[in-house]
Amino acid sequence: MSSRPRAAWPLVAVFTAGYLASYLLPTIVGRLSVYLGLSPAQGGLVGSALLLSSACAGFCLAGRVETYGPRRPARIGLTLAALGYGCAALAGSVPLVVTGVVVGGFGSGTATAVAAAGIAAQRDPHRTSSLGLLSVSATAGLLYLTIPHLGGGHRLPFASIALVALLVWPATSRLGGAVPAGPAAPAAGRLPHRRSGLVLAGGMLVWSMAQNALWGVSSRIGIVQVGLSEVSIGAVFAAALGAGLLGVMGAGLLGARLGRAVPIGLGTVIIAVMIVVSSSAGGLGSFATGEIVWNTFYPVVLSYLIGLAASLDIRGRWAVLAGSASSVGVACGPLLGSVLSEASGYRVMGLILGAMTLLVAVPVTAVALHTGGRPLVPGSVRRRGGAPVALLAVTTGAVPGAVPRLGAPEQAVTELSLPELRRRRLVRSAFRTAGPAGGDGQSNAYASTSDR
Repeated sequence: MSSRPRAAWPLVAVFTAGYLASYLLPTIVGRLSVYLGLSPAQGGLVGSALLLSSACAGFCLAGRVETYGPRRPARIGLTLAALGYGCAALAGSVPLVVTGVVVGGFGSGTATAVAAAGIAAQRDPHRTSSLGLLSVSATAGLLYLTIPHLGGGHRLPFASIALVALLVWPATSRLGGAVPAGPAAPAAGRLPHRRSGLVLAGGMLVWSMAQNALWGVSSRIGIVQVGLSEVSIGAVFAAALGAGLLGVMGAGLLGARLGRAVPIGLGTVIIAVMIVVSSSAGGLGSFATGEIVWNTFYPVVLSYLIGLAASLDIRGRWAVLAGSASSVGVACGPLLGSVLSEASGYRVMGLILGAMTLLVAVPVTAVALHTGGRPLVPGSVRRRGGAPVALLAVTTGAVPGAVPRLGAPEQAVTELSLPELRRRRLVRSAFRTAGPAGGDGQSNAYASTSDR
């Protein structure tokens, strides 16, 4: 079993450094197009290269963070991010910028994988992921307020990401080290909830692709279609990320009271509507409304998706794999948005992306329902006779703590393997029910076999 970290804030810091590049994607793509002479599709391709490199790092580290220990991979990832984005900021030619972007993206993905594995081992993964999204949203919002006033071409966004990676690096000293080799080290076992995990990973890929297809061209919509300046667009994005902070705080307060299925399903429907509103905007009001409402619900749904992936495997393998699949969708998003907008215009692009988002809401919500997205209320867990267990616990004077509280999330059931008994033929008569053994009053917690 994974050891739980002493505090969540180092994971939150590493999560912030890893996710920041994707949050700054609109200004990165926009400035590459303006200051390096790239077309919108070429700028989107550079953004896709960054995020695809990040996804590759996640796939490489899936299931291995626990073996290496979080400290070393986190430090390697932050170092690569600082070097790669720093070189991209200093370079003036497109090939050097792309090289730095790919190296920095791999570092971001490494840091994100470490944070995702650590979040899965927390007692409350949703709370920790919400704190991470709060941190990265606040950091990105602050940068959106300051970068348009400082100029600096394409250099400033990359330099900002590199600086955040350097500032977070000391926090890695609070992460755990490598797991000692030996029989106590966890072996690579079978992934639990394989079908649900694959559906969730595929759904997050398409969901993230639709979100970032719009996010990657949002600045172009504001400049070309709405006619706003870069300062005005930066203010809208900062307000949208500020609204996202409120949304994540609300999600943290809500917790598991409604389960995961309701926030994921309803939030995705609202996001799909706002994608259409933002992409078809003709003025500041509709553009700001679409961006702000969309960014209010985007991190809320994302926090529940991250928490759902983390709940599928305490070792964090599904969290890393689903997060990496999401990064692939994020990587393909800017290119998809640029191609769709150039081929059919921003309004038709918004309709296509909104339809994609609505379609993916169905399987992802089904996974949330199937794997414990429902709150535990009277009637949700029943005995063979049909009486709700939670209600019986309240009315029959059960020992406090013996059963979950009303409204608490359902507890996962862990499958235990018994390799030493596989070679024996087990029969029903070899077991008896647990209970008081003889007259000594002691509880027999183990099933006894006939040959023992």
